Amino acid sequence: MKTKKPNAELILKQIDEVLVPRLRLSLTDRVVYLHLVRHSRLQGNRELSFSISWLARGTHISGGSSRIAVRSLVTKGALRLVERSRSGHVVEVLLPDEVRSDRNTASARFPRDRNLEETDFLQTKALRQAIHSRERGFCFYCLRQLTPRLRCLDHVVPRVRSGHNSYRNLVSSCVECNSTKGMTRAEDFFRSLYRKRRLTDAELNGRLRALDALAAGKLRPPVAMSAGSLLCNGRPPLQP
Repeated sequence: MKTKKPNAELILKQIDEVLVPRLRLSLTDRVVYLHLVRHSRLQGNRELSFSISWLARGTHISGGSSRIAVRSLVTKGALRLVERSRSGHVVEVLLPDEVRSDRNTASARFPRDRNLEETDFLQTKALRQAIHSRERGFCFYCLRQLTPRLRCLDHVVPRVRSGHNSYRNLVSSCVECNSTKGMTRAEDFFRSLYRKRRLTDAELNGRLRALDALAAGKLRPPVAMSAGSLLCNGRPPLQP
């Protein structure tokens, strides 16, 4: 998709002064983003097709770190994932002024903490969708890209082991991980994925940190509700 070539000097300045601090891009994220911008938008193309091995060679970053950086940039909104397959990725590369900041997105005004903690996130379609949205289209366990037909909600702590329907215990999962995890503890399931080479060492460590953050209530779903959208007893409305 051809577009007018932007002012390269201005774009580089916006990346360093605006995009990096706003999205809190790591050094690896920044290097990967600059490389993708240079080979797409600065050449007049909105979309770019590439393989992780090509990206790793061009940035002198390992393949695993390059893959993690691409996922991070997609999650933060600097890239839009068009297609992913074994042969590579197709992404739309967004310029700094095209990336929506948190205050401009339809993200969410959360209900009061007490109500959020008491909310049953299986009760309505909107609340279930909020859990899927939090994972940004990826399986919480194996990081596989999901489609509506291939995703489901999984209890990190199974309900038969007193797991609840809180946002701290529900994650978006691919059907395969949902069925194979079963009663396995999440930490052990992550390690089994690592042994099967479905997660890299860096991804395993990242998933374990995400699990801790989930349990601590740091991974709040983007529930687009005001405090008044919940009933005074903390229950969500009956209709989505």
